[in-house]
Amino acid sequence: MSEIRIDALLPAEMATRAEYLGVRKAEMPAFSMLMLSVLAGAFISLGAIFATTVAAGGMSVTAADGAVAFSTGLPYGVTRLLTGLVFCLGLILVIVGGAELFTGNNLIVMAWASGKVTGRALLRNWVIVYTGNFLGSLATAVLMFYSRQYTFGSDSVGITALKIAVAKCDLGFVQAIALGILCNALVCLAVWLTYSARTTIDKIVSIIFPITAFVAAGFEHSVANMYFIPYALLVKGLDPAYLAKVGDRVPDLAALTWNAFFIKNLIPVTIGNIIGGAIFVAAIYWVIFLREKKA
Repeated sequence: MSEIRIDALLPAEMATRAEYLGVRKAEMPAFSMLMLSVLAGAFISLGAIFATTVAAGGMSVTAADGAVAFSTGLPYGVTRLLTGLVFCLGLILVIVGGAELFTGNNLIVMAWASGKVTGRALLRNWVIVYTGNFLGSLATAVLMFYSRQYTFGSDSVGITALKIAVAKCDLGFVQAIALGILCNALVCLAVWLTYSARTTIDKIVSIIFPITAFVAAGFEHSVANMYFIPYALLVKGLDPAYLAKVGDRVPDLAALTWNAFFIKNLIPVTIGNIIGGAIFVAAIYWVIFLREKKA
């Protein structure tokens, strides 16, 4: 008679599950993979929209390095905590609703290291999912622009969106890589924790603290930035009347360009995300739990 368990999976069992899910993700038909990745881009964008709205009204760029600070009357850490908490919506939708997120899929490295997924299949997944995430995020940014939600709160939502994007485009290359590493280590740990879950509530609780931590700390997530920065660029480039009204309230707005988005943010942050997820989480857990099994 088989044993019935309701307890969460133990870490060694989580590693086996990560390996199994990695194979399933890598073998998914390309069209399904693309559509699910478009959804994931939209889901993460919804979390970003929620976070921007909650942060609206109290943001100002104060540090010389472009770091974003808040002055809502709440302590800095409390405001960051609230912003991070609501951003969790994105990964909750991805995990519970079912979607393919590039940063979380860095964990497929565990199946690849075990020889159950080829390098070609791994790269196929990453390229398709990254592309789909970008398309979903960009489509959401376009829809949000035409909703004119950035004018809400006496224009404070748009001002906040612009300041967030400016700060992200003002990062140094190495700094962006480091922030990307730290971010995806936490994102992949959140996904890793969900592998132990038995219920939907377990999954949601597993997600909340790591994701809140990375947002509150100001780390950089490539897929979230596929929404944050293009959205601000659309506001800057396609609504000159709005920009004339609020532009003087956004320091260093000239730094916000498409070139800066790709060169100073998206490329280094993506590199950092891969290092943080594939090496700092997937590779380490593979060595601990699966290396001897393969040998």
